[in-house]
Amino acid sequence: MKAVIFGTTTLAAAAAIGIYAWQSQSATPHPCGQTSVAGSAIGGPFELVSETGETVTDVDIITKPTLVYFGYTFCPDVCPLDSARNAQAAYMLEDQGLDLGTVFISVDPPRDTVEVVRDYTDNFHEEMIGLTGTPEQVKVASQAYKTYYRAQDGDPDYYLVDHSTQTYLMFPETGFATFFRRDSTPEQVAEISACFIDQLS
Repeated sequence: MKAVIFGTTTLAAAAAIGIYAWQSQSATPHPCGQTSVAGSAIGGPFELVSETGETVTDVDIITKPTLVYFGYTFCPDVCPLDSARNAQAAYMLEDQGLDLGTVFISVDPPRDTVEVVRDYTDNFHEEMIGLTGTPEQVKVASQAYKTYYRAQDGDPDYYLVDHSTQTYLMFPETGFATFFRRDSTPEQVAEISACFIDQLS
């Protein structure tokens, strides 16, 4: 799968089609880590369908410090690894008495029904929230979080989806705190998230 990572080739392509470039900003280091994002604010209102079939908004979902990830259940490699990493970080913080939410937003709504998303997220963490919706709803959410996705041409049942792979740490009151790249370990996600929880909660 051609997941979008942030190397030179990807950034060049992103610039060509108007996608935001991501970078660490060393000018104003944060005590929890230099993981800021260049560009506009991350996050915003969305309306999606939860794994229970209910229509929900960002306010309903982000009620505590929460890791937000955009992917799809048919993803053969990247999404399962990232989802497992996020779930493991949440379990680590649970052992420390900290409550970290995890959310998986599908960028493949034609195949990712409510039932499919629910079964998928339950494999990683019993409290991971799976979200899907109409193509229009998913597009709004993706644009709010400055993510990229595009279904590849091919078999209508077995196509792959190119997509960005960052995980966001969001807070209900203050919004975006930081993001994690694919090479972040569970330990790093847990440690940095705990630091932000201590700073912002």
